[in-house]
Amino acid sequence: MNPTSASCYEERILPVPNTSPTVFVVDDDIAVRESLEFLIRDEGWQVETFTSAEEFIKRPREFIPSCLVLDISMPGLNGLELQKRLAVERPDMPIVFLTGSADVPKTVQAMKAGAVEFLTKPFSDRTLLSAVGKAMERSTVLTARYAELRTLRARYARLSSREREVMALVVIGKANKEVAFELGISEITVKAHRGSMMRKMEADSLAELVKQAARLRLPQPNR
Repeated sequence: MNPTSASCYEERILPVPNTSPTVFVVDDDIAVRESLEFLIRDEGWQVETFTSAEEFIKRPREFIPSCLVLDISMPGLNGLELQKRLAVERPDMPIVFLTGSADVPKTVQAMKAGAVEFLTKPFSDRTLLSAVGKAMERSTVLTARYAELRTLRARYARLSSREREVMALVVIGKANKEVAFELGISEITVKAHRGSMMRKMEADSLAELVKQAARLRLPQPNR
């Protein structure tokens, strides 16, 4: 992944003042949607409901802890197909699947793809709320990680091309003298770029800078 350019997933994230955890419910059965909305809202979470996977996809992504309560069998895009799409576009969104009949192959497929739970209707209120709670806990952790990564990418984007070259060599253990030789510049100039780069990355030590580079998955210099 190129750390200087936002991914398709990131470009769809909208900054919003409301950071309340939200449960998204996608089910083509209005009775189920209304029942789940009342139950989940009564537990204290924000709730939004959708009649189809297509309708849910059109909703702009908010960067907040959230989870998806998803019916597996729906007209058009079904639950498993939506799960596959979200794995790429919204990887921090845990899914709790609902189904009207036990289907072992689908259950296995959904769980292998990362679903938090696979519930067969009818299920108890407590079972559903417990699954949503687990999903929210997972989302809170994932959202925090993505927020940290977005911050790192923003810092990296502020670096000049030369500062990026210096960083790439420094994090693989090159001393200032070696960096100067590699880039064909003076050691004094390397020190200046290195100091500026460390300030922009807000790295207090080389060890921290190395960790940042690992999280950014920077390409190895071709030298």
